[in-house]
Amino acid sequence: MKAVLFEKYGLPEKVLKIKEVAKPTPKDDEVLIKIEATTINDYDWSLVRGKPYFYRLMFGMVKPKRHIPGMELSGVVEGIGANVRSLKEGDAVFGDTSAYGFGTLAEYICIHEKAVIKKPDDLSFEETTSIPHAFTLALQALKDIGNISEGQKVLINGGGGGVGTLGLQLAKLHNCQVTGVDSGEKLEMMKSIGFDFVLDYKQINFTKNGEEYDLILDCKTNKSAFSYLRSLKSKGKYVTIGGKLSSLIGVLFWGKIISVFSPKKLQIVSLKANKDLDYICELITQNKMKCEIDGPYSLEDVPRLIQYFGEGKHKGKIVIKTNTQ
Repeated sequence: MKAVLFEKYGLPEKVLKIKEVAKPTPKDDEVLIKIEATTINDYDWSLVRGKPYFYRLMFGMVKPKRHIPGMELSGVVEGIGANVRSLKEGDAVFGDTSAYGFGTLAEYICIHEKAVIKKPDDLSFEETTSIPHAFTLALQALKDIGNISEGQKVLINGGGGGVGTLGLQLAKLHNCQVTGVDSGEKLEMMKSIGFDFVLDYKQINFTKNGEEYDLILDCKTNKSAFSYLRSLKSKGKYVTIGGKLSSLIGVLFWGKIISVFSPKKLQIVSLKANKDLDYICELITQNKMKCEIDGPYSLEDVPRLIQYFGEGKHKGKIVIKTNTQ
């Protein structure tokens, strides 16, 4: 089978190679999945470069222990282990595999049966692979932690990416006024999908422009924890899904202290992989939401696309089809 491999850390276009490797065999609690489509996420950008260095504590200090990136998939079950009960050969499935392992940038993977669920018949492989990670991050940030409510004033930093475009749609289900922040080249696309206001982060620092919001979803946390307080209303909530490690540590530390003295909240999403996927798929099949897909591309494009992702140029979710013939 074909897979995207790397043996050392570095820039994606220098260290990633497309190679033929042996097709895996499922263990007792695993399924063998023929991957039809997969995606690129922040994890891939960080893992391939080995930065931030904190990642190396988990994935190898000097060189990577895991050689195939990727954490989302949609595909078809081609084999099952002896103890598998929830799935059978021929089932179309999808999911965020990160709770059980990685390696979806390949034509096949063996993964625990609980890492995936059955794919809705009326959604394509490209659509479903773009759902699990970004949708659950957006939903858990805005609903589970942010407690989003009707008519709020919301800001999404990183609004033009996968989580941002989905977060917008979730906010619009609650009739919120939504401001999106991202690079200038994404602003027209962001306007076209429904952002009420858009800001170029290179031109405007949203923490210093005097605007205050009920809820902020941050996909790019890279400022001090205290700077976000300026942009919150008196009972506002700031929720981050990721960003610069030092900034995230600041939000975690100061958020706990600030909550003792202020009704404002600074919080970080601790992702529960694949939670509420049935609900999310129902919204899509009812045409209440849609997946904004950048692609699909081929496996051969992955080294370039991980760099493209890291530079923040993607519009929506980058999707890879493993077989483009």
